[in-house]
Amino acid sequence: MKSLQDALYNWLTIKVVTDVRPDDAAALETEEMFFGMLENEHGVSDIEVTKDDVMYYVHYQQKGERKMYRYPRELIEVMLDQINAEPEKYRNFPEE
Repeated sequence: MKSLQDALYNWLTIKVVTDVRPDDAAALETEEMFFGMLENEHGVSDIEVTKDDVMYYVHYQQKGERKMYRYPRELIEVMLDQINAEPEKYRNFPEE
């Protein structure tokens, strides 16, 4: 993934799902994959996420500098909203 902004967006979108569904193996695997990209491809560490009524704020360390991106909640929570609207389509399957 070329853009750090896109990589953070993708990671955060699935991270909000895993925070609500910690037993969702597929979501956890996807979140770990995106987190690995952030670390390995972009050199990002020490990620902290905060939010308010409108935005998510992603603070991180890169090349010795503390940086931040922000994303509208409606964009980040779209996947979680879909899961909540149609839970029958997003069942959790136990790992074997």
